[in-house]
Amino acid sequence: VLRPRLMAVPGVAQVIPIGGEVRQFQVQPDTWRMAELGISHDQLEAALRGYSSNTSGGFLELNGREYLIRHLGRTSRLEDLKNLALTARNGQPILMRQIAQVTFAAAPKRGDAGFEGKPAVILGIQKQPTADTIALTRSIEEALVGMKASLPAGMDAPRVTFRQASFIEASIDNLKWKLIGASVFVAAILFFFLGTVRPTVIALTAIPVSIFLTALVFKYFGLSINTMTLGGLAIAIGGLVDDAVVDVENILRRLKEDRARPPEQRTNVLALVASASMEVRSAILYATVIIVLVFVPLFALPGIEGRLFIPLGIAFIVSTLASLVVSVTVTPVLSYYLLPTMKSLDHGDTRLLAWLKRHYAALLQKVLDRPRAALAAGSVAVLVAAASVPFFPTTFLPPFNEGTLMIGIRLNPGVTLSESSALARQAEVLVKAVPEVTHVGRRSGRAELDEHAEGVHVSELDVGLKPPGELTRPMAEISADIRSRLSNLPAAISIGQPISHRIDHMLSGVRSQIAIKIFGEDLDTLRGQADALRTRLAAIPGVADLEVEKQVLAPQIKVRLDYAAAARYGVPAPQVLATLQSLVEGERVTQIVEGGRRFALVVKLPQDTRSADGLKNLLIETPTGRVPLSKIATIEEGDGPNQVSRDDGKRRIVLSANAQGRPLSD
Repeated sequence: VLRPRLMAVPGVAQVIPIGGEVRQFQVQPDTWRMAELGISHDQLEAALRGYSSNTSGGFLELNGREYLIRHLGRTSRLEDLKNLALTARNGQPILMRQIAQVTFAAAPKRGDAGFEGKPAVILGIQKQPTADTIALTRSIEEALVGMKASLPAGMDAPRVTFRQASFIEASIDNLKWKLIGASVFVAAILFFFLGTVRPTVIALTAIPVSIFLTALVFKYFGLSINTMTLGGLAIAIGGLVDDAVVDVENILRRLKEDRARPPEQRTNVLALVASASMEVRSAILYATVIIVLVFVPLFALPGIEGRLFIPLGIAFIVSTLASLVVSVTVTPVLSYYLLPTMKSLDHGDTRLLAWLKRHYAALLQKVLDRPRAALAAGSVAVLVAAASVPFFPTTFLPPFNEGTLMIGIRLNPGVTLSESSALARQAEVLVKAVPEVTHVGRRSGRAELDEHAEGVHVSELDVGLKPPGELTRPMAEISADIRSRLSNLPAAISIGQPISHRIDHMLSGVRSQIAIKIFGEDLDTLRGQADALRTRLAAIPGVADLEVEKQVLAPQIKVRLDYAAAARYGVPAPQVLATLQSLVEGERVTQIVEGGRRFALVVKLPQDTRSADGLKNLLIETPTGRVPLSKIATIEEGDGPNQVSRDDGKRRIVLSANAQGRPLSD
């Protein structure tokens, strides 16, 4: 109901549902009954492939009118499928219900979902690469509001479990207020030192004009205003007035000097302002270029680092260059119109400025008299700063408060989806009891349309938290509380945040802050080394969510084809394998349309026949007649690796962990 409508929203790339059940028509053949009636597997599939379809008959001209000819065979009645004729023997039809069980059934589930401890269907919406996250989120929310009136009976109104736009909006709002606060602070400092309103206003004009010019450049080149670009503007905000301050202060100085001369010796105001501005033009240019060059190395950063920090560098450089343009164009013009009529030109510097100039001159003279001592002091300061770097905690990115937690729950491979979902529901209830938690959504296993494959032993909880202003505990303490509540569950628990979680995954291929990869060819040796290292890491304070990658032996039913036996019966081995795949896994042969909905028609063996004993008696068609599968293959229950992971062609196993209560660099 919801997915087709959401797919129609501009900017949506994919809508991935998980949870609930998908109805399908199932035909479960009885191979022994088929043998008795002489019906082959190919006959069964051929009858089903064209079932419930319409065909065209072209057109017919009759009595001056043109008629379209349609052959209507579409039906969604189960009785029609049961009574579908396959062939006839001795004048009697052989119907589908005679050789197979025909029924409505739920498609095999590899994923399940829940919300607030109740069954639910969760839709994951992926945006197109060029779509604006905030605008698209608002469009989706408007679409959901419009769908409420047409929801089927018994369906609750959709609720949001994770909203990435909320984090972006909060970040942008915070940075906007930081920009406003920084501008106010800069204005206060300028007025404090310049002592008058007009020079302060002229210098402050550089901030909005530079930001406006930066926005124009971003618009022209198709760049977006995001957290990193706003961060670049926040860093640059204090420096945007530097060029203008130097220019306006020099013009003000020259105007005061000119005012002190007799009227007949005074210079033309326009020429004086132009001369004063040109006097500091080279100094302003050199200073700006040097500042810009400091940020140029950001553009050489590779990978995810470059994707994160290059927008910050672009915003800083563009806004700084824009301030240079403002200082050589707007600032002199404003100075020409506003400064010459100031009454304060007849007065000297303010007491504070005069005191600062007097003491600065004295200190500068002392430094110039002792150049070696000054150079030595500067060198020592640089060395001390460089030597202290290793003692600072380091991390790739600072911790975010995204307003949402993501909890990973991993059981041992081999458990069923129902068992995995049951344990994850217990975790839902435990997490919901945390005071700061507002809602909990659960996803177990894998959605059918999801490109990210997970086994049914894996579940994820999307945990919504109260707004930051309403939290009574820091995030680290909330995470520790959740870990404590989930510690008694027989599963590996990992706690993170959605965006940070994805960044970790991009950096190392592992959804944790710490990833240790052990390489080797023998799986048993890898597991032994990983377990030994896990024991040592568990003793380190601050290590949380420690987990060894689940590379274990999972239960399997192995059908091992005997090529020699298959050759004796004259049946090609690929044909046997194709038949087994079709019958055991199930094959979608066509689809049945019912109104605006489409349902798969699947041919699949009954559940009891798909067991090890049932497969032994499964009849396989050969040129010499039908034979049990046990005649040409060995069927046995055993164990096998649940997965084989490799990096650069080498088998590996991963230990993952998160940091809790101490810096990641420790």
